[in-house]
Amino acid sequence: MSSVAELIRDAADAERSAAAPAPTPSHRRPIALRATGSTCDTDLGLEPWTIDARPGYGPGASVRDRIPGDAPRQGPLPTEYTDASEDELHRRIIAAKSALGERVRILGHFYQRDEIVQHADFVGDSFMLAQAAKAHPEAEAFVFCGVHFMAETADILSGPDQAVILPNLAAGCSMADMATIDQVEDCWRELVEVLGDEPDASGRQPVIPVTYMNSSAAIKAFCGRNGGIVCTSSNARTVLEWAFERGQRVVFFPDQHLGRNTAKAMGIEEDRMPLWRSHLPRGGNSEADLRESRVILWNGFCSVHKRFTVGQIERARAQFPGVRVIVHPECPAAVVEAADGSGSTEYIRKEIEAAKPGDVIAVGTEINLVNRLQEQHPELTVFCLDPVVCPCSTMYRIHPAYLAWTLESLVAGDAPNRIVVDGSVAEDSRVALERMLAARP
Repeated sequence: MSSVAELIRDAADAERSAAAPAPTPSHRRPIALRATGSTCDTDLGLEPWTIDARPGYGPGASVRDRIPGDAPRQGPLPTEYTDASEDELHRRIIAAKSALGERVRILGHFYQRDEIVQHADFVGDSFMLAQAAKAHPEAEAFVFCGVHFMAETADILSGPDQAVILPNLAAGCSMADMATIDQVEDCWRELVEVLGDEPDASGRQPVIPVTYMNSSAAIKAFCGRNGGIVCTSSNARTVLEWAFERGQRVVFFPDQHLGRNTAKAMGIEEDRMPLWRSHLPRGGNSEADLRESRVILWNGFCSVHKRFTVGQIERARAQFPGVRVIVHPECPAAVVEAADGSGSTEYIRKEIEAAKPGDVIAVGTEINLVNRLQEQHPELTVFCLDPVVCPCSTMYRIHPAYLAWTLESLVAGDAPNRIVVDGSVAEDSRVALERMLAARP
């Protein structure tokens, strides 16, 4: 162990009496609908450095998704971290944070495990955390406890002298990986061949590209270069309205469900929303279908939210008469239509905060957030629609061992796993992201 790490450990030992006890790690708790006791994939109980060595995204809902061959992989952690107890990691994180002070800020996504969230300076969805990075120019570094595309966005929006660090490089996103920049550019060329590139009489372009936050910086940059914009689940409708003011139709990457649900809520007929499958000519559509389209949907999805079904909603209503069902708009359209409400993770959080004591709420989103909301609101009954839903298997890879290693490396003057977006890509991405930030619901 380095002398710096020894100093940190000594400081942590001195603080032991003041430090809060480490919670029971969420990766060792049953991940379940409390009423059933069912658990998720037992491999989620393995340490992430074991899973990191395997091909693919890891156990859980996204286990069958194909991971790109060039996806970042995480190197091995020193054994002093992998062999450390949860209590020791907890104390070392506290000590390193104290040593770093306000020079380093920890950003934690809602879907993170509890023993990470408790150390975060800011907790929110990807949009909120990107705003937090932009709003704190005093920080020298941001440790982003989320996934790769989120860290890229934070790097784009933060200052040039600020470092953005992802504690585990294997924390990717299967949805974001479902659209590559090569596929998107091929799609655009085919659309131009069919639709042309000349504006209509009112000045609207044939098609405006819109990408969800859950996409690579390269795709955000593509949208910035081509008159497009980024959206989040909280401002998707506002963004589509912005796009329709400028274009005759939209091509929406990469989540078909968010695009479809948002467009249907705006009154757009489903037969005017063709699905683009990148391995087929014209995405598997006729030229007539593309010309008649209003929203061209990319064939991508979130593996976690795809698991929710109408049958689960029906069972929840049968088991709990009067239950309120709220789901994330990444769920399939039939699920969103059967629910009482849908919206971003921040919307879900606010809905539960506004509930009355005794209310029963079934939620269709990632289990870490659902369980945390139940713990925060014991006066309510809050449960996940799917009794065996898994956490986001890549988000789950941010373990306290990686956070402790990252923070102690920063104390020692190193910045491991820094996420740096190329200058030209960052510049074009920033254009699309600034348009997003201006598109307030």
